[in-house]
Amino acid sequence: MIVFAAFTPHSPLLMDSIGKENLKYLEDSRTALGKLAASLEASRPDVIFIVSSHTLLHEEAFSLNLHDQYVAELKDFGDHSTHKTFMPDLELTTTIQRLARTSQIPFVLESYESLDYGSSVPLLLLTQRIQPKLIPIAYAGMDRKAHMAFGRLLKEVALMSDKRIAVIASGDLAHSLTSEAPVGFRKEGKQFDETLVRCVEQFSASALLSLDEEIIEQSAQCALKPMLVLLGLLERMHVRSELLSYEAPFGVGYLVAQFHVL
Repeated sequence: MIVFAAFTPHSPLLMDSIGKENLKYLEDSRTALGKLAASLEASRPDVIFIVSSHTLLHEEAFSLNLHDQYVAELKDFGDHSTHKTFMPDLELTTTIQRLARTSQIPFVLESYESLDYGSSVPLLLLTQRIQPKLIPIAYAGMDRKAHMAFGRLLKEVALMSDKRIAVIASGDLAHSLTSEAPVGFRKEGKQFDETLVRCVEQFSASALLSLDEEIIEQSAQCALKPMLVLLGLLERMHVRSELLSYEAPFGVGYLVAQFHVL
């Protein structure tokens, strides 16, 4: 059963040990993530599905990381003391693999211990008081409809299980909102972010599915496909979406949202 669903940013600047003097520019996101952490804890998840945009990417297949344990860490950003260990859920991993095979959805298993920062940042921020098992999932190079379909597969797995399952999709929006942004200013960045925010508020994927490819490319985002997997997973369910925060202090859009499953 699905007991929690959310979309989060994953900037390492959100972490105390890394953000430091920049934290004052991220107060809205950090407050929203604090609310998410309390809600996640209250949902008492047995396992978390986390869909990240910075893990290994296969052009023609979705993938799942299966290892004997996972470590969420930030050593690539100079923080060698912050880390947390998670265990896998072998039963649900097997079910996802089997269902992907029977559904003819391209799918492969990977195996590595260290989680990418796209997974590590939200996990470190949201699971400080809980210790669920983990299923790290990566999106693919395939089209938008394929990501909705993969989300539906994950929903089928979750609904077949009596385990309490939380789903977190992680990504940052446009990296092109100001001249100080990583790729500089591009007008498409604002268009992309406005579209994604509207889809969250309306709990609808239609505008994202029809969004012009040039806007997606020029915005330099890494949120679209994780969001589509999440929206596919929640499709046709009774859900109340809640936009908890949106800000872009460094020219990069950071969005925090919760999808309350009713």
